[in-house]
Amino acid sequence: MTKAYIMLVDDEKSFVDPMKKRLDKRGYNVLAAFSGEEALRQLSSHRNVDVVILDVKMPGMDGLETLQTIKKKFPLIEVIMLTGHATVESAIEGMKQGAFDYLMKPCEMEVLTAKVEEAAEKKHAHEEKIEKARVEKVLTTRGV
Repeated sequence: MTKAYIMLVDDEKSFVDPMKKRLDKRGYNVLAAFSGEEALRQLSSHRNVDVVILDVKMPGMDGLETLQTIKKKFPLIEVIMLTGHATVESAIEGMKQGAFDYLMKPCEMEVLTAKVEEAAEKKHAHEEKIEKARVEKVLTTRGV
């Protein structure tokens, strides 16, 4: 199976750049965005993103708002919330809104990549179910 296509979304360039390099070295295809608005623009033209790693605390559109919009516009994309400012409330809210998981910064690379793989597998399984249902529907309507 090919490596997951990841989007990193965080307003801290000092976090995004080294994290992107570390994920690139592990064979992931990684896009970077430095705001919720930028992430949404990029997702519109990069439909093959599997997993978004999303910071909760960002100026402008915060992580929870970005998560809500991603789940509305791109429901199959899995989102892992990442924060250095975790609160139980924001964790619960993120999970209620459809986040795949919630991790604290700094996060060990092995833990993060394991979560990314799990999230990507979930997305691919969901896509396969949808495709199978489409095929069955076509076959049924054609009397096969």
